[in-house]
Amino acid sequence: MSDELLKPDELIANIEPAPPRKGWMDTPINIRKGMYCYASNHKSVASLDLPNARPWNPLEDDWKLPENWKDIIFNGFRERLDKFRSFKVFMDICVRCGACADKCHFFIGSGDPKNMPVLRAELLRSIYRNDFTTAGKVFGKMVGAREMTMDVLKEWWYYLFQCTECRRCSVFCPYGIDTAEITIMGRELLNLLGLNIDWIATPIANCNRTGNHLGIQPHAFKDMLDFFVEDIEEITGITVEPQYNKKGADILFITPSGDVFADPGTYTCMGYMLYFHFLKEKYGLDVTWSTYASEGGNFGLFTSHEMMKRLNSKMYAEAKRLGVKWILGGECGHMWRVINQYMDTMNGPTDFMEEPVSPITGTKFENAKSTKMVHIAEFTADLIKHGKLDLDKSRNDHLKVTFHDSCNPARAMGMLDEPRYVINNVCNHFYEMPSNTIREQTFCCGSGAGLNAGENLELRMMGGLPRANAVKHVHEKYGVNTLSCVCAIDRAALPPLMEYWVPEVEVNGLHEMVANALIIPGENERTTDLRGEPLAGMEGDDVE
Repeated sequence: MSDELLKPDELIANIEPAPPRKGWMDTPINIRKGMYCYASNHKSVASLDLPNARPWNPLEDDWKLPENWKDIIFNGFRERLDKFRSFKVFMDICVRCGACADKCHFFIGSGDPKNMPVLRAELLRSIYRNDFTTAGKVFGKMVGAREMTMDVLKEWWYYLFQCTECRRCSVFCPYGIDTAEITIMGRELLNLLGLNIDWIATPIANCNRTGNHLGIQPHAFKDMLDFFVEDIEEITGITVEPQYNKKGADILFITPSGDVFADPGTYTCMGYMLYFHFLKEKYGLDVTWSTYASEGGNFGLFTSHEMMKRLNSKMYAEAKRLGVKWILGGECGHMWRVINQYMDTMNGPTDFMEEPVSPITGTKFENAKSTKMVHIAEFTADLIKHGKLDLDKSRNDHLKVTFHDSCNPARAMGMLDEPRYVINNVCNHFYEMPSNTIREQTFCCGSGAGLNAGENLELRMMGGLPRANAVKHVHEKYGVNTLSCVCAIDRAALPPLMEYWVPEVEVNGLHEMVANALIIPGENERTTDLRGEPLAGMEGDDVE
């Protein structure tokens, strides 16, 4: 945690949800440290063949834009209005009722009016009215129209990267406006000028080059899983043998690379490996990992539809190369928004694969009929329902668990009950956060959509305040010490958030707990969980 970050009570004291002294159009932009991410690396931008790759600094006056940058924005805006009907509708139908205003975690945490979803969208709508509506051209500012200027462009960049595209605001909009889609379009327009952030641009460049956000080569990916093999053997006495790039395997497993290289996601990855070993030994489940399609996440979602399509295609390409029947996807958030909402039309049809059917229970996953991808939480819940997993819930008795509905699986694919069903079957102590902070109304981690950087920690701690506040409630009421989730970005973003706001609470993934509870033939007596921490009743000094 940065030493420059304010203490929690100081940060709260700085939240001033009050109207600005001037109208929002007349309130100047103030890009300040701690609230923005570094500019995109020009080498990453160039490697992706994106426009206007050059070094630039958001704090400098000159952003090194092409002379015709206004024309580029105008033409890009018009093209997207013509191509995406939803964008045109969202530009027109908002009545600025403000129902979304206090639903955004960034507005709650910052008090900045321009972080109200309605006003963040107005940053684009004001230009839309000026350039594309008769009323705006005639009446101008009177009807909320304004000309595109350098200050407006900087305002776009600053506030469109203070949105995690979580879509909580859309749940409360009486017209069904999806402000996240507006943010996506705004970021697309910014990318036409080379105005991305590096926490997005460089992971995209890495993924485009090596198949994962971290730029890990295939041999290094395998080496990391081999390290986990050793750790699992030390804890359980079991030697797992993951398969890599196996042609003709039944199922291709793809998970975010964050689970392979970043704690606490690494424990979730160890959980996957132990889980697949159990299923292979008992039921002959034939699963392969890929060292090439080694990333389920897709930062293209935060850049452009075309980039999203390009990065997502690697999963289908690898499934076709290996000749698998269908794909099993790991615990990731935005990965599943892309799969559930875009993949079928972007990269389909998938007639080279079969409709996903569990080879163990015979269950047909109808929701995955077209995409051919099944979420691992659905797959595990089905196995538990059919009594196919041997579980000892008491092995998680040292955990008092609450569940964070990751925004994209919850709101974008409606996966609400399956994780809870799994948790209740592997844990004895599960407690829900307040009802208006979970399920469809879940609060964001405050670091999604590519904002999980280190230089914008003040923004992240502000944005994560509503989620942390709900966790603090169940910690104080029930003694909750574990926040579980099904998202790799959450597993990276929530630990510093908890450290800052609720330091007594740790973060884990669903399948870390599944693997803790699994009873595996031939294993040693378990005295610790996958983190090497003593199980309940095993805390004594005599336990080796």
